[in-house]
Amino acid sequence: QVQLVESGGGLVQAGGSLRLSCVASGQIVRINDMAWYRQAPGKQRELVATVNNGGATKYGDSVKGRFTISRDISKNRVDLQMNSLKPEDTAVYYCNAPTVTYRRGQLNLPHTESDFWGQGTQVTVSS
Repeated sequence: QVQLVESGGGLVQAGGSLRLSCVASGQIVRINDMAWYRQAPGKQRELVATVNNGGATKYGDSVKGRFTISRDISKNRVDLQMNSLKPEDTAVYYCNAPTVTYRRGQLNLPHTESDFWGQGTQVTVSS
């Protein structure tokens, strides 16, 4: 199976920085896009940033110019550098892989599944 594990959350003052990391484990053949989402209390989950396996990135309007998503394909890893943090950035941040191809079964054949999520990491920004 495939697991996504996030790390790097914590408590930071407004204006500070944090770096989140997410590593995918399993007999992975290919991951296309990887993304970060966040969900604040009482709000819907929202897209923060995405990066495809060509390195192209997209950002949510609220984080443009402050956050940077990057990826190491060889390590199945995606990072999110968060600068100039604001109290409204406080949320649980989730790593997402929309489509993953991995090997499974006795014959170790490639299999593609959709929508893998990490367990989430809390980011709290104090004012």
